[in-house]
Amino acid sequence: MSYQHILVAVDGSPTSNHAVAQATSLAQSTGGRIRLLNVMDPVAHISGFEQPEVYSQEVLPRLRKAGEALLRQAQERVAQRGVPVDTVLIENLDARVAQLVVEHAQAWGADLIVLGTHGRRGLARVLMGSDAEQIARTAPVPVLLVRLPAGADVAASA
Repeated sequence: MSYQHILVAVDGSPTSNHAVAQATSLAQSTGGRIRLLNVMDPVAHISGFEQPEVYSQEVLPRLRKAGEALLRQAQERVAQRGVPVDTVLIENLDARVAQLVVEHAQAWGADLIVLGTHGRRGLARVLMGSDAEQIARTAPVPVLLVRLPAGADVAASA
């Protein structure tokens, strides 16, 4: 199968960066294009003590800015290798991250979903881990799970 529409879920973790590199190589060999997807998960960053205006005026914009920067950096790395690439930032309000990735893959017409096996948690939390398993089980297209090679330098994969 020739993968023409490759969706890559990114969260800035070393495995996510490695997944972007692997997807880029694949797209180069198939003449395909890449869509980089980042799912903002603001609910993961609520302590329950924030005033609504602090959340909407400070927390959300900070998360949005971080997601946009992450996508821009990954987009530059892909574009430097001559692969057509675009980006999508989704703000998650109440769905599972895995569900949003699968739904976006269907809506965009992805032939393949590529993602790292372990992502970040905490402030940069977005994806991977159990989400990767859920995506692999529910996606209507093949899923390529990428892990860092044994002994890989974490900084080198970025």
